[in-house]
Amino acid sequence: MPQELLLMSAAIVALVAGAAIGYYYKRYQIQKELGQVEEQAQNILKAARSSAQDTELQAKDEALKIRDRAEADAARWRTELAREEERLLKRREALDQRLEKLEQREGTLNKRQSTLDRRTSELEKAYADQHAELQRIAGMTQDEAKRTLVAGVEQEARGDMARAIRQVEDEARAEGDRRARELIAMAIQRVASEHVADISVSRVPLPSDDMKGRIIGRAGRNIRAFEQVAGVDVVVDDTPDAVTISCFDPVRREVARRSLAKLVQDGRIHPAHIEKVVADTRKEVDRAMVEEGEAASLEANVPGLNPEIIKMLGRLKFRTSYGQEQLSHAVETSKLAAVISAEMGANIEVCKAGGLLHDLGKAMDHEMEGPHAALGAEFARRRGVSPAVVNCIASHHQEVPQESVEAIIVEVADAISGARPGARRESVEDFFKRVRMLEEIANSFEGVEESYALQAGREIRVIIRPEKIDDLAAARLSRDVAKKIEENMQYPGQIKVTVIRETRAIEFAK
Repeated sequence: MPQELLLMSAAIVALVAGAAIGYYYKRYQIQKELGQVEEQAQNILKAARSSAQDTELQAKDEALKIRDRAEADAARWRTELAREEERLLKRREALDQRLEKLEQREGTLNKRQSTLDRRTSELEKAYADQHAELQRIAGMTQDEAKRTLVAGVEQEARGDMARAIRQVEDEARAEGDRRARELIAMAIQRVASEHVADISVSRVPLPSDDMKGRIIGRAGRNIRAFEQVAGVDVVVDDTPDAVTISCFDPVRREVARRSLAKLVQDGRIHPAHIEKVVADTRKEVDRAMVEEGEAASLEANVPGLNPEIIKMLGRLKFRTSYGQEQLSHAVETSKLAAVISAEMGANIEVCKAGGLLHDLGKAMDHEMEGPHAALGAEFARRRGVSPAVVNCIASHHQEVPQESVEAIIVEVADAISGARPGARRESVEDFFKRVRMLEEIANSFEGVEESYALQAGREIRVIIRPEKIDDLAAARLSRDVAKKIEENMQYPGQIKVTVIRETRAIEFAK
C-alpha cells in the first residue's frame, strides 16, 4: 500500500513537472514569434520611410521640371506676343502710308474731274453750235433728219433681218432633220426587241391521222360539240397529222387550240368531257392574260393600272397585226416613247402609259364597232386613266386632234415600232437580206473563220483564225469590216463590229 501511494505521488509530481515544462516552452515559442513579427514590422517601417523619401524627392524633381517648362512656355509666348505686336505696328504704318497715297490720288482725281467737267461743257457748247450750223446748211430740222435717218436704218435692218431669218430657218430645218434622225435611230437602238414576232398558230398537231376520226366522232357529234362550246370552226382537211382552228376572236382561238391539244393528249373525246376541258382552259387563258398584262405593265414600268385594263392588255398577247404580236409591240412602243420623251423633255410617265395602252382597242375591236383607237380611249377613260393618256390613245392615228407633245411622241413611237425593219412580215425579207449581207461582208475578209449577226443586225461578231491574224491585224480587220459595211449598206443608227481572236489548246487523257 505505501508503494502504491509513492508511485501515485511520483506520477502526480511527474505530470505537474511536465505541464510546467510545456507551459514555459510554449511561452518561449510565443515570445520568439512575437520578436520575429516585431522585427518584420520594423523592417517594413524602414522600407516605407525609405520609399516615402524617394517619392518625395521624385515629386520635388517633377515639380521643378514642370516649373521650368512653364517658365519656358511663358518666355516663348512673351517672345511671340512681342513679335506679333511688332508685326501689327508695321501693318499699321503700312496702312497709314496707303491711306495717305489714297488721299493724294483722290485729290488728283478731283482735279481731273473738274478739268473733265470743264471740257465737257465746252464740247456740249461746240456740239450745239455745230448742230445749229448743220441745220442751217441742210435746211432740215432735227426731227426731220432723225425721221429720215431712222427710215433708212429701218429699211436696211429689215433687209438684214429677212436674210438672217431665212438663214436661221434653213439651218434650224437642217439641224432639226438631223436631230430627228439621230433621235429616232438612237431610240430604236436602245429599245428594239427581236425583229420578227411570233404569229399566233391555229394549227393543232395530231399523233396520227386516226385521231381525226375520234375528233369528228360518230356522225360528227364530237366536232359539233367542240365547235359549239369553243365558238370556233375546226377544219379537218387533207393536211397530214394536223387540224386547223379558225376564229375571228384570237382569245377564243387560243382557248380552242389549247383545249383540243389537251383532248388529243388525254384521248377522252366526247361531248361531256369536251365541255369540261374547254371551261377549264378558258379559266387558264384568263389567268394567262392577267399574268401577261401584269408582266407587260412591269416591263414598261407603268404601275397602278386598273385590273380590267391589265386583263384587256393581256388579250393583246394573242392578237397579231401583219405578223407582229401586239403585246410586245405595245411594250416596245412604250419604251420608245419613254426614250424620245426623255430626250425632248416631255412627260415621260404620260408617254410610257400612252405607248403601252395605245392599241388597247385592238383587244375588243372584234366585239364592238368603231376604230380601235376610239374604243381603247373610251375603255381607258372609264377605268380612271388620266385625260392626257386617253388623248394619246385616241389620237395615235390622228382620228382626233392631238392635244399635247406626248400624243405626238406616242404616234411617232408607234410608227417606229411597226415600220422598223423586221417588225412585220412585209419587211422580214428585207431584214433577212440585211443580216445575210452583214455576214457575207465579214466572211469576205481573209482569215475569218465565221461570223454572226446579233441583236437584230445591230452587231456583227467575227471569229478569226489566230494562226493567220495576230492582235494588231485583228484591230485593223475590225476597222476594215466597219468601213466596208458603211460603203455597201444602208442602215439606221450604228452597227458594232466585234472581232474575236481566241487560241485553244486541246489534249485528251487516255
